Formats: sequence, structure tokens, C-alpha cells
Amino acid sequence: MTFTRPDHISDRDTLPRMPAWVTSARAETLEDVAFLSGAALSQLHLVLGYKEVPQPLLRDRLVLRAAEACVAFSGRPERVGELRDAVYLLRPGDLPGPAGETYLAWQRAAERPVSIKVLDRALPTIEPGQIATWLDAGKGAPVTRAVMVLEAVLREAPREDLAALILADAALALAIGWDHLVPMLAPGLKRADLRKQGGDLRLACHRALISSVIEAVRQAADLARRAAQLKAVAPKLRAKGAGDAVEMFLTRDAVAPSALPLPDRAARRLCDRLVDLGAVRELTGRDTFRLYGV
Repeated sequence: MTFTRPDHISDRDTLPRMPAWVTSARAETLEDVAFLSGAALSQLHLVLGYKEVPQPLLRDRLVLRAAEACVAFSGRPERVGELRDAVYLLRPGDLPGPAGETYLAWQRAAERPVSIKVLDRALPTIEPGQIATWLDAGKGAPVTRAVMVLEAVLREAPREDLAALILADAALALAIGWDHLVPMLAPGLKRADLRKQGGDLRLACHRALISSVIEAVRQAADLARRAAQLKAVAPKLRAKGAGDAVEMFLTRDAVAPSALPLPDRAARRLCDRLVDLGAVRELTGRDTFRLYGV
């Protein structure tokens, strides 16, 4: 089962908003919650078709939320700021640490069109062939398939929360017809939900999807506006390599000046200029080792 997107979607000002009856509903039964999660996913599917939404950037922003949730599930203290530092300030030869590895796993799973090869690369500790076997466990409608995959992984490998959540989102993407994995389940679930089974797990996943999709739609609209602002100021940038730098900001949650295709001083000046123009934000609040993002 796949959803069809409209063909000509380009005006960010017409991005559909999540209906109030989805955001404010107090559904309790599995049937009612499943209906609302399906409606929310349909709305997200429409939003993801809008050309003005910077898809790689949105995925990377959602990846960060998913990674933060998984790190919290493991009992580690790192949150958004520490995760960004662990990955975007990583130097050649450095180790990202357990929290950074979690973040990188999500990034690898979402940065390319979803496939067994991509998932194998994202989850190198899983035995070859096992990922395909787990994905085959999912049958039926998109959310049902995702829940079945999640349950199958956690039943056979109870400590593989990260793999279970990545593969469940992969199953959801494949069932809906999305080219890329879009992290949805992890941010909306609680640690205790991962020990549930059957109807209780399905109910928890439907509720998680509702909350995560509402946030994803909100972020998509926000990033569409911010991306438009960055593109609008791009012609004012005279530094050589500024165009490539702008493209990096449109695909990554955070960018270190040292990662830009400019000399160090020119890169810092460009980042400061973009902040002055209101096109990007400084994300750390520090005077040194700064990170910037749309």
C-alpha cells in the first residue's frame, strides 16, 4: 500500500496544517488512535511532497530527535547539544562515543534512499541477512508493518532498541512509499513502551506517530520559511564557495565553520554574515567551537 502525492506542489505558504481534530483529539481506543495516526501520516505525506520543504534538512532535524530519544532509552545523559558536538565537531581519527554512534546510525539510515544495503551500513553490528529477515516480518498496512517489525526485533534481540526503531521506521517508509526513512517512532515512545507487546505496543506506536507527525509537520513549515530566507540572501554572499556553503546549510542540522569549503577565517566571516542577515542561527551559545544551522 502506497500513497500518491499531488504533482504540482511548490508554494510554501500553502503547506497544509495539521487539522485541529487530529491535534486536539482525546482518543482512547486502539481503533480511534489508529484512525488519527493514519490521518496524521497522510498529512505528513502531503507536506513531504512540497518542493519548498528542504527534505534532507528536515530528515536530519528529525534524525537528531530520534537519536536523542534512543540515547535517553539507554540511560545516557547526552541531549541535543552534546549529540551535535559529538558528530559535527568530530575530527579524523576521533571516536564519537556511544551517543555519537547512535546519532551516526540514524544519519546513515536516513541520508540515502532506504534499502537493505543502507540499513546494513547503518547497523554494522547486526549480522548480515538478519535485517532483511526482520523487515520481512512486517505485513499489512504501513503502521501495522512497522509495529510487527519493531516487535520482531525486540523479541529476538531485546537489547537492540536502536536497530528495532530504525528498522520499524524503515518498514513504515517502504510501506508508505517514501524514498527515505523518516524518523517517526522513537521521539514519541517511552522507554517502557519498548517492553510492550501486541495491542499495547500497537496503541503506543499509534500515539507516538501522532505526536511525532504533528511535530514533523510543524518543523517542515518552519524549515520551508527558513530555507526560503537563506536562499533569498544567498545572492548577497560574495565569498568564493558561498554557494556550496549554502547547500550544506540546506542539508545538515548543524554545520561547523571548519566543514565549509572556505578558508577558516572566511568561513567564520560567512557564518557571522548569515547570522546578521537572519538566515542561520548559532546553535551552541559558545564563543568557540561554534555550530550553525538554519
